[in-house]
Amino acid sequence: MDSKEALNIIKRGTAEIISPKGLEDKLLASSRLKKKLCIKAGFDPTAPDIHLGHVVLIRKLKHFQDLGHNVYFLIGDYTALIGDPTGRDQARPKVDKKEILKNTKTYKEQVFKILDPKKTKIVFNSDWLAKLSAQEVLELTSHCTVAQMLARADFKKRFEDQKEISLLEFAYPLLQGYDSVHLKADVELGGTDQKFNLLMGRQLQEVYRQEPQVVIMTPLLVGTDGVKKMSKSLGNYIGINESPKEIFGKIMSISDELMLNYFELLTDMDLMDVKKLHPKEAKLQLAQEIVRQFYDDKRAQNARLEFDQVFSQKQVPTDVLKCSLKKVKTSNIVDILLDYKLVSSKKEARRLIAQKAISFEGVKIEDEHWTAQPGVLKVGKLRYLEILP
Repeated sequence: MDSKEALNIIKRGTAEIISPKGLEDKLLASSRLKKKLCIKAGFDPTAPDIHLGHVVLIRKLKHFQDLGHNVYFLIGDYTALIGDPTGRDQARPKVDKKEILKNTKTYKEQVFKILDPKKTKIVFNSDWLAKLSAQEVLELTSHCTVAQMLARADFKKRFEDQKEISLLEFAYPLLQGYDSVHLKADVELGGTDQKFNLLMGRQLQEVYRQEPQVVIMTPLLVGTDGVKKMSKSLGNYIGINESPKEIFGKIMSISDELMLNYFELLTDMDLMDVKKLHPKEAKLQLAQEIVRQFYDDKRAQNARLEFDQVFSQKQVPTDVLKCSLKKVKTSNIVDILLDYKLVSSKKEARRLIAQKAISFEGVKIEDEHWTAQPGVLKVGKLRYLEILP
């Protein structure tokens, strides 16, 4: 593949590249010298699941991988102990190291749904950051000023609002930047909210007399609510470990306006061809393609078939969860949903009630107190509980 075609693949779905000329030069030099580029992206293992918001970045790693370059999936187990201050309006509480290790294991299992395990180098920044001496850390801090740190938007706002900023938080971008120095990264990928941290890598590489990395930023994927960025804490996420049926249904719930953005960031499908499709057919193809990426063609086709049966023909799924009326222990709908794992938390249950997304035999449930009786309870668009006599 020539460098122009490679550039077009890499540029798709990116928000900003610093600098495009630098990227082109690196690709040309790589081709001329037959030398693979070092491509790095870091992930914070403070939550257990990878969702589609992460996938935007991982797919970009896959593009570089398919072009023959060395991909480093960096798990920030050491920097997670500090916590990324990006976008936070206050200092984050200390993170449990055991939880980080547990999440790290699930990350390793999930990422290979997208990346080729034979061509992926999973690295942990504790392998080098934990070995830095006090003198080396102090020397690292000498390459950045307090004024520079306070210029970043989140620190500036907290400072103006007289909210605490610990010196430890100042260390986060420096350590992330040092990751690039250690790996001698040619390219680092990250979301647009990571710009300060990504540029710190370029700055430190110059200090250490390395050629500065190219920074490629991808947009933050908007969640299923169509408003805020995808986040598990906001309940607007789609996890890649969810069932094909669940993924398919959640994709079908997004707005038509958001759909084209998902096509661009989460698939390689031609956007001109997509625009020619009827919106409903386009969304069906989008849902089927995303399920296929994490499972296979057959399960993606089955998910589409079941969706059509349930929503076009108004049928209840054949594999619906069932229970007997005698086993329903409470009249509180929130507790019932939790007991049968139809929601992940009371907060999610109450949010769904407020959104009128829970119904019994077609009638919306509008408060927490509800008398259970035989029939079908529907939660959102995909979850059901059939209560038997």
